[in-house]
Amino acid sequence: MNSKLSRRNFLKGVTAAGTVFAVPAIIPFSVFGANAPSNRVALGHIGVGGQGGGVMNGMLHLEESQILAVCDCFSDRRESRAKTVNDYYAAKREKGSYKSCEAYRDFREMLARSDIDAVVIATPDHWHVPAAVLAVRAGKDVYVEKPLGISIAEDKLMREVIHKYGAIFQYGTQQRCFNQHCGFACELVRNGYLGELKAIHVIAPNGATGGNQGPQPVPEGLDYDMWLGPAPVKPYTTDRVVGGGRWHIYDYALGFIAGWGAHPLDIAHWGYPHIPVEYEGTGLIPKDGLFDTIVDWDVKGRYASGVEFTLKPGGDKTTFVGTEGWIAPSRGTITAEPETLLKIKIKPDEIHLLQDVHHYRNFLTAVKTRRNPASDIDSAVQSDFISQLGDIAIRTGRKIKWNLVKETIVGDKDAARMMNRARREPWGII
Repeated sequence: MNSKLSRRNFLKGVTAAGTVFAVPAIIPFSVFGANAPSNRVALGHIGVGGQGGGVMNGMLHLEESQILAVCDCFSDRRESRAKTVNDYYAAKREKGSYKSCEAYRDFREMLARSDIDAVVIATPDHWHVPAAVLAVRAGKDVYVEKPLGISIAEDKLMREVIHKYGAIFQYGTQQRCFNQHCGFACELVRNGYLGELKAIHVIAPNGATGGNQGPQPVPEGLDYDMWLGPAPVKPYTTDRVVGGGRWHIYDYALGFIAGWGAHPLDIAHWGYPHIPVEYEGTGLIPKDGLFDTIVDWDVKGRYASGVEFTLKPGGDKTTFVGTEGWIAPSRGTITAEPETLLKIKIKPDEIHLLQDVHHYRNFLTAVKTRRNPASDIDSAVQSDFISQLGDIAIRTGRKIKWNLVKETIVGDKDAARMMNRARREPWGII
């Protein structure tokens, strides 16, 4: 067998032949090389800051994975994370030292490695789709943190590339596995236990205002040009790059309407796999300070079926309202009326949604089996469309109408142009 044959291509070939169940549980070690034994997925991590570091640690402690590379624009961050990985594997092997994890400044060098099966992308939002698209084109599967893109065009491109290359995609909406009660609520909706669905109400934490605009020296060890990537060139300031400020700057994100809204919107789409066809809303675009994404949003919409939809700031909850009651799952709790809904047992022949109770393991399993994980690309794109269209409705101040078949805004050319954004070269991948 060709020594360059990857695990992914081998399994895809077997799946195509219709004999995936015949793949042995342990494939000879020599088939995939020393860095990718058959029971592990070789990973590279792009973006290993706060959220990225947390996801990395989650993957690190799973027997199904082997982390071979980390990448970050901050030198101290990437070196520290690489050391964490190497120290962990050294301790597991009971050796004084061990070095298998390399640190990279430029993620393209990581993607050039043939021994990496999949990459985990937890960069600032404006890098999610560009990095993931290039990863898939390089032959990798991808785990991408939420939200997906910073434009509808980016979302569409991500989906197109995933399907074209047959890549596995897992969205970083961890509630589909880690919060089992969310899946249970969606199963009740899908199986008709609420009767006829009438409305879906989503709330997500509000955005932030403020942020220091004053230019500051670029810290030593930060590749600021790479951090900006496809975004416009702007002077460095700590609030732009360090901490959560980047989540509230329109050059890099849509704000919490998408960044946090992705979680309850994902549950809304999981329980009712459609998106509204009409959107209108109000909100505040801050004028003072660095942060300029929408806060205090109030979005109202309607599905083609007539089901009503709202998206407002508040906690973190999705409420499904039907003719026979309502159910409201959030990250930590689930409530319902009548409460007897919570005691229902889903029958064996009904719709079951839960795949795994561990979101990261669910991704690794999907990479090995070539089956869609819990948070697949099609659902990710659809739920992200909702926040994108709500944002456009607020910014235009007009009702937005969405064509489900053509996937475009109709009757408003100016609003339709907002479905895409300009990108700084050489990152104009759309």
